[in-house]
Amino acid sequence: MEKICIIATMEQEEERVDKVISEEIAFLSRTFIQKLIKEKQLFVNGLAVKASCRLKEGDRIEFSIPEAVEPDIEPENIKLDILYEDDALLVVNKPKNMVVHPAPGHYSGTLVNGILYHCKGNLSGINGILRPGIVHRIDKDTTGALIVCKNDMAHNHIAAQLKVHSIQRKYLAIVHGIIKEEEGTIEGAIGRDPFERKKMCINEKNGKPAITHYKVLERFIGYTYISCQLETGRTHQIRVHMASIGHPLLGDEVYGRKTSKFRLQGQTLHAASIGFIHPVTEAYMEFHAPLPEYFSHLLQILEKD
Repeated sequence: MEKICIIATMEQEEERVDKVISEEIAFLSRTFIQKLIKEKQLFVNGLAVKASCRLKEGDRIEFSIPEAVEPDIEPENIKLDILYEDDALLVVNKPKNMVVHPAPGHYSGTLVNGILYHCKGNLSGINGILRPGIVHRIDKDTTGALIVCKNDMAHNHIAAQLKVHSIQRKYLAIVHGIIKEEEGTIEGAIGRDPFERKKMCINEKNGKPAITHYKVLERFIGYTYISCQLETGRTHQIRVHMASIGHPLLGDEVYGRKTSKFRLQGQTLHAASIGFIHPVTEAYMEFHAPLPEYFSHLLQILEKD
């Protein structure tokens, strides 16, 4: 049981207690906070309060977060597209519509279920039961290359490279609109959207620095095919950055347009290549994931148009 204490600041005067908690602790949902309040487990200055409680500077908010009970994750015989494998790691080409690791509502059919079966449990344990071997991730509807670590040594080595942004990652995407310049760089800190908790946004105050380099590969009527090179790896980075300059990804219903004539399932974004120093041999290695069929077909349609 983790005990939480928040002291209200002058800027939080007259704010609702549930709003302040959700802003201070990003991983807590409004539903969880409302449940605490309903069960009289949330206190301000020692007294149980309602969600409508308005705070004063110096008010002491206290509550406890129960320890999560992690479910057993079962290995599943899921066919994996493996680009490379040795005793330390493997590089997988993740398909569209596959969640990387289990989460509420997705405890089966994930990449983790598949690699548990493939690796017979020989995976790094640093990220816990739900994320064995997972050192980085890509979104459910993003396809392409992903590193999976088989032991803690490999995990630490790859994680250190991710931390200093030395891993080379190239993505391919189709965006709305015509990008006039041949290439460009987008710099903008990315953090949780204060109004829509499931979204990220450009957030210079509370976000983390993020840099995306993009290059035009081909222009179509109403769309542009681009490559993106990441200096950082923030959640939804390319999706947020491209939307911020008026060119959201085609198919991205979260940061872009809600409808598309192409009937896509999520954003057209593909992790085309990944390069890193191998944790054992210390040699530079680079792997390329071929474009998924839907993406290649879409490019053909746009070229005909």
